[in-house]
Amino acid sequence: MFKELSPSLRTILTPGPVEADPRVLRAMSTPILGQFDPEFTHIMNQTMQMLRKLFQTENEWCYPIDGTSRAGIEAVLCSLIEPGDLVLVPIYGRFGHLLVEIAERYGAQVATMETDWGEVFAPEQVIAEIKRIRPKIVAMVHGETSTGRIQPLQEIGEACRMQDVLFVVDAVATIGGTQVKVDEWKIDACIGGTQKCLSIPSGMAPITFNERVETVLRQRKKIERGLAEPQAASLGQERMIRSNYFDLSQLMDYWSPTRLNHHTEATTMLYALYEGVRIVLEEGLEERFARHRLHEKALVRGLDAMGLTLYGNPACKLPVVTCITIPDEVDGESVRAMLLDDFHIEIASSFGPLKGKIWRIGTMGYSCRKKNILHLLGALEAVLQRHGAKIPLGRAVQAALDVYHETKQNI
Repeated sequence: MFKELSPSLRTILTPGPVEADPRVLRAMSTPILGQFDPEFTHIMNQTMQMLRKLFQTENEWCYPIDGTSRAGIEAVLCSLIEPGDLVLVPIYGRFGHLLVEIAERYGAQVATMETDWGEVFAPEQVIAEIKRIRPKIVAMVHGETSTGRIQPLQEIGEACRMQDVLFVVDAVATIGGTQVKVDEWKIDACIGGTQKCLSIPSGMAPITFNERVETVLRQRKKIERGLAEPQAASLGQERMIRSNYFDLSQLMDYWSPTRLNHHTEATTMLYALYEGVRIVLEEGLEERFARHRLHEKALVRGLDAMGLTLYGNPACKLPVVTCITIPDEVDGESVRAMLLDDFHIEIASSFGPLKGKIWRIGTMGYSCRKKNILHLLGALEAVLQRHGAKIPLGRAVQAALDVYHETKQNI
């Protein structure tokens, strides 16, 4: 006989997934509605309204892609890219390479520029390359969780608009945790994620796009044969979007009053998205961003007091991810394993050139709270001591408490 499912209760401090907010999990247990039930389509409409506030945009089109964050990225890129299109991808970590991978698979001619991991681009570097090669699309990562860095976007967005270039931004790691100003930064299409700062289980990718993107989508639109009028069934073959599931033009019809059937909506995940975004807006964007900065400050102060070295340029540190250089004398994977086995705390390692060299700690959404910061600092000190690391003892938690007491915050 198979055992009843009973996952362990963890303190999850990775850069995603994070602990789901209990109110989100409650929402996921509520009754299923049919996807065209007026009560359900009302939930869809309200979710779109809330997503506009989350993305800080007036865009008509704000809706989720059913799938993980990568599904949202692929949906945007495959719906915009036609074979031979020139796409510029500035890379400063693992997920820039992912944008290249997806763009190439849909036939793009991809131009890249790279900087050292742990750094980001000066906006003028990217702008100069835009002017030099004049791409159709610039695709960039806003918050790179593999390196714990955040890329300034506003000047790049303004340059893209001036050059009539579409600006696509992966804000998977930043939406709901730090500022993402779609309209002000002139982002044409933006992709978020649920499993990070929104504290929703992985399985949906909220996106938004503007009229500039909509124009491209309508030029490529093709309605499925089984849904189209007979005389329209053969239209749009030459430029049609190559993915059916990720076709944003068809999803526009699904999420508009037309309600043209595309797929069966992931009802329970939509409940989760609705409640998760509602919680963000209830807290207030500015208040939520301040909470993330507070706990980041307490964590960093504690790590400094422990004598650990943070990785990367501090001027471009991502507020919701903190990267630590693993001390030379310590087995990083053994430390992570002991944190998980003995303290039920999960932190992350990294990828590619940083594999085995840094730990990554995510302070995101519901996971970003005082209890977790203090628990981690105390546990990490104990585990490092057991591994023979020469660190000052008894200082880390006290340093973090100083931050909380200075700011008189208890959240």
